[in-house]
Amino acid sequence: MVARRRADMFTADGRPSDDDPREHGPHLGDERTTLAESLRRQRLTLELKCGGLDAEAMARRSVPPSTLSLLGLVRHLAETERDTFRVMLAGEDVPRLYTTPDEPDGDFDGAVPDDAVVAQAWDDWRAEVDFATRFVAQAASLDLTVDDGDNTKGSGGGAISLRELLVGMIEEYARHLGHVDLLRERIDGRLGQ
Repeated sequence: MVARRRADMFTADGRPSDDDPREHGPHLGDERTTLAESLRRQRLTLELKCGGLDAEAMARRSVPPSTLSLLGLVRHLAETERDTFRVMLAGEDVPRLYTTPDEPDGDFDGAVPDDAVVAQAWDDWRAEVDFATRFVAQAASLDLTVDDGDNTKGSGGGAISLRELLVGMIEEYARHLGHVDLLRERIDGRLGQ
């Protein structure tokens, strides 16, 4: 039998408890509430797993030649939130946060070990999460559709609903939280949960 390193997990005993902010949301909700709560927990998991790290640790790359870092993921997820909720769903004409046609990987390449860069990334991410949370709460219906003509969100190039975009955002976080688990364990041995 292999020993588990529970002491290195993020909550005291590795199980849901009062010290885990992900466990205090609504239960048995309708579809909108269920999707929004799932996304809320994914977002909180990102914050939990990046908590307590300095700028050097946040910007530390995984394994050369990869540019993957916790900071890069925070910046990437801020950009993804902005693109999905502000640009695509709300129709706002706002610039991208970190990437440009000349620097398509600016979210990861610009993730440098600087306190101001880390603080800005978290500020940007929180602003986009706040906007998205309000947008979802105020949307008339999950059936709200927008055109995904360039197929950036996996619609096949046509209409896509708020419902599908919420599921896609949950998938985006879930995929990257696996990366976050490995990055954090490499930094200080903390295990994901």
